[in-house]
Amino acid sequence: MRATVLVIDSFGMGELPDARAYGDVGSNTALHICEHMNQPLWPTMKAMGLGNASELLGNPLPGCESVPSPEASFGVMKETSPGKDTTTGHWEMAGIVLDKAFSQFPKDFPSFPDSLVKEFVSRTGCGGILGNKAASGTEIIEELGEEHLKTGFPICYTSADSVFQIACHMEKYTIEELYKMCEIGRELCDPLAVGRVIARPFDGPVGGFFRTKERHDYSIALPEDSLLDHLQKNSVKTVAVGKIGSIFNESGIDESFHDAGNPACLKRTEEILGVAAEKNEFVFVNLVDTDMIFGHRRDIKGYADAVSSIDARIPRFIDLMAKGDVLIITGDHGCDPSFQGTDHTREHVPVLWYEKGGEVYSLGIRESFADLSASLCSYFSVPPMRKGCSFK
Repeated sequence: MRATVLVIDSFGMGELPDARAYGDVGSNTALHICEHMNQPLWPTMKAMGLGNASELLGNPLPGCESVPSPEASFGVMKETSPGKDTTTGHWEMAGIVLDKAFSQFPKDFPSFPDSLVKEFVSRTGCGGILGNKAASGTEIIEELGEEHLKTGFPICYTSADSVFQIACHMEKYTIEELYKMCEIGRELCDPLAVGRVIARPFDGPVGGFFRTKERHDYSIALPEDSLLDHLQKNSVKTVAVGKIGSIFNESGIDESFHDAGNPACLKRTEEILGVAAEKNEFVFVNLVDTDMIFGHRRDIKGYADAVSSIDARIPRFIDLMAKGDVLIITGDHGCDPSFQGTDHTREHVPVLWYEKGGEVYSLGIRESFADLSASLCSYFSVPPMRKGCSFK
C-alpha cells in the first residue's frame, strides 16, 4: 500500500471563519484565479471533484465546476492552529496542532531585536546586516543587492510569516557559508519562537539578480512526533520530496529528496511511483512554486498555469498506482494572488482523496487539517494519533 500527498503550496479555497483576525476577509485563492482566467481550468482535478469541494463552501468555481460523479472523495479542511504559514499548515496536516502561533517580527524597520542583530553579527563575523524589515524577496535583492556586493553585509529580512530570511550573493558567500549563517540564525531565533530561518541565495549582475534554487528552510524543532515519525515507528516507509524534509527537520523520514521547483518535484514523484512499493509507503510532496513564485508576486495567470502543470501530471501518477493505493491533493494555506499585499491568506484548503478502485463520497467540511493524518493512520491500519478525526 502506498499513499502520496501532493501539497499544492498556498492553494486555498476561501476564507476561514476567523479570517477577519488576519485581515483576510474576502480572500479565496482558487475562486479568484478561476474568475480572472475565465476559461476551463484543471480538467483532471475538476473530474476528481475540486469544484464539488468548493461548492461545499457555497463557491462554484467558473471553469472548474462540480461534476455529477466525481472520481475522488472530496472535501475542504479548516486550519485549527493559529497562523497561516507553511510550517503551521504542514505540521497540522501531519497531526501537530499548535496552541500558540509562531512569533512574528514587526514589518517596519527595524524588524529584528537589537540583541538578535548584535549576536548574529558577532557570531557570523559578517560585519553588519542590510534590510532589517519586511519585504518581498525579489524586491529586496534589487534594492540592496549592489550594496551587499560592496559591503559583504548579508540582507536579512522578514515577512508577514514567522521568518528570518538571509539573502546572499554567490560571489560574496558560498552556499556552505550561507547555510552556516542560517544555522546560527536558527539557534538565535529558537528562544523567540520563530517558525523558520530561510537561506535565500541569489546570483547574477546588478540589474539582473535572480534567486537560485539552493533555498533551504530551517524549521523550529517539532514539539512532538509528526505523522512521519508515527508511520516510521509503525513500519511504514516515509519519503519526502521538495522542502518537506526541511519543514520537518528530516525527522521521521527514510528518504528525503530536496528537489527544487515544481518540475523537479513532479519528476521525482513520478520516479517514486514508477517503482513498486516493497512495503507500506507514505510519500509527502510539497509543490512550492504556486506560493513562492506566483502567489507572493500576485501573478494570477502564472499561478493558474502552475496548477495546470500539476493537473496535467496527475493522470500519469494514477496510471502508476496499484489498486488500493491513494493519492491525496491538498494545500497548506492560501495566498490569493488577487488579494491586497503579498502575504499568505487564512483560508480553507481542498482535500481530494483518490483511492484506486475505492469508493467515492463527500468528505464534507473538516474541522482540522489533522483529519488528514488521522485518515492516513486508518488507511495504513496503524494506531491513531492524538489529534484529528479520520474520514475513512
